[in-house]
Amino acid sequence: MTFIARTAGALLGLAMLAGCDGGLPPVSTPVDAPTEAVSTVGDATVRASVVTTGSLGQAVADRYGIERGDDIVMLLVGLRRGEGADEVSVPARITATASDLRGQRHSIEMRELQSGELLDYVGTLQVDMPETLRFEVQIVREDGSSERMEFTREFSRR
Repeated sequence: MTFIARTAGALLGLAMLAGCDGGLPPVSTPVDAPTEAVSTVGDATVRASVVTTGSLGQAVADRYGIERGDDIVMLLVGLRRGEGADEVSVPARITATASDLRGQRHSIEMRELQSGELLDYVGTLQVDMPETLRFEVQIVREDGSSERMEFTREFSRR
């Protein structure tokens, strides 16, 4: 399954599971915000997405090994070569930071997450809501090629 299909399926599942947890105040990104940032590093495609972990179902949070919370955002990064059934992970070193509107810069510790034969990178950051965060993701492949992605996401309480 491709990263896009898995991410889209996960986000749809997250939206459906979010209503099952009654007690957590909902947090969301604006409807018009892109769900993923896309870039290239050599012959590979990088996809990065961000969600609040409070919107994750407990099973999904357990699978990712992360804490759920309305004030915690999860950054998920995947680096792939090929498409469809021929898609393969490309190993890389991923570093990430997020800056808020006050200019405070926060490092996001990224770790590898194996999902079948595919490898993704995941990290979390606790923030005060509502918040606008500017993410900077540095991707360095084993061959030394690199790419820097920058994107902004807004998070607010509903």
